[in-house]
Order: sequence, then structure tokens, then C-alpha cells
Amino acid sequence: MLATALTIAVGVIAPAFAIGKIGSESTNAIGRNPEAAPKIQTAMILAIAFAEALAIYTLVIALIIKFT
Repeated sequence: MLATALTIAVGVIAPAFAIGKIGSESTNAIGRNPEAAPKIQTAMILAIAFAEALAIYTLVIALIIKFT
């Protein structure tokens, strides 16, 4: 049970920081160059999806640890 909790806790920290950093930097970029907002927003959504996938992989690993 402890291994499952530690896996989730450690595995979600990096994607959470990554999503925050992506959002912050894309907001700054759009603020500096509003004409490029559609391109920046598309890249931002894609990057957030990849970062979120890391958290989902962590959840899968934690479930494997829990049920084996």
C-alpha cells in the first residue's frame, strides 16, 4: 500500500510542475505576441496532453503495484 502511495505521489509531481510551467510560459508568450496566439495555444495543448500522459502512466503503474 505504501509503494502505491509513493508511486502516485512522486509520479504526479513532475507532470504537475510541467503543466504549470507550460501554462505560465505560454501565457507570457501570448502576452508578448498576441498575433501568434493560435499557434502557441495549439502547441501548449499538445504539450499539456503529453505531460498529462505521464501522470496517467504513473497511475497505471501504481495500479499494477497495488494488484500484484
